[in-house]
Amino acid sequence: MICIMRNAAYTKINARAAAKEASHERIVSVAARAIRRSGYDGTGVADIMKEAGLTHGAFYAHFASREAMLAEAASRACAEASAVTAGVVARAPSDQVLESMLRGYLSREHIEQVETGCPLVALGSETPRQAPEVRRATTRHIKETIDLVARQSPDWGQPGAHEKALVTVATMVGALLLARAVDEPALADSLCEAAVKHLTPAPAAPASSTAA
Repeated sequence: MICIMRNAAYTKINARAAAKEASHERIVSVAARAIRRSGYDGTGVADIMKEAGLTHGAFYAHFASREAMLAEAASRACAEASAVTAGVVARAPSDQVLESMLRGYLSREHIEQVETGCPLVALGSETPRQAPEVRRATTRHIKETIDLVARQSPDWGQPGAHEKALVTVATMVGALLLARAVDEPALADSLCEAAVKHLTPAPAAPASSTAA
C-alpha cells in the first residue's frame, strides 16, 4: 500500500513538472516571436502570458523577472535562426553552401517573415540597451554565424577567411534590414540581389590543359 501511494505521489509530481516545463516552453516560444515582431520594448509580460494561454500571475513561477524572460526569448530566437541556417548547410552541395545561405537569408520569404526570421535584423538597434544576458545571447549568435560562414571558405583557418566572414555577415544583416525598411518591393529585392551577387564567390576557373 505504501509503495502504491509513493508511486502515485511520484507520478503526480512528475506530471506537475512536465506541465510546468510545457508551459515554460510555450512562454519562451511566444516571447521569441513577440520580440522579433514588436521589439524588446514592445514586449510586455501580460501580453505574452495571454498569448501563451496562461494567467499573468503565473509568470513568476517561471521567471525571476521580465529581463530573464527576454534573455531566454533572445536565446530561443537565435537558436531558431541557427537551426534554419544549419538546415540550408546540410542540404546544399558542398561547393554551393555559401551561395545557398545567402539566397535563403536574402530571400523575399525571409524579408516577410519578421517574427520567425533573423533576430539580429529585428532587434539589433535595441540590443545595446538590454540586460547583459540578452546581449550575451546576441553576441554568441553573431560569433557562431561568423564562424559558420568562415568555414565555407576554401581559406578557412586563415586570417583572411575570418575577415571575409565578418564582412559577409555584416552585409547580409544590413541588406536584410534595409530591404525590410523600404516600402518598394522592387528596391528591397534589388538590395538583396546585389548583396548576394557581391558576396557569392566567383566560380573557380577551369584548369588549363596543355597539349601532349
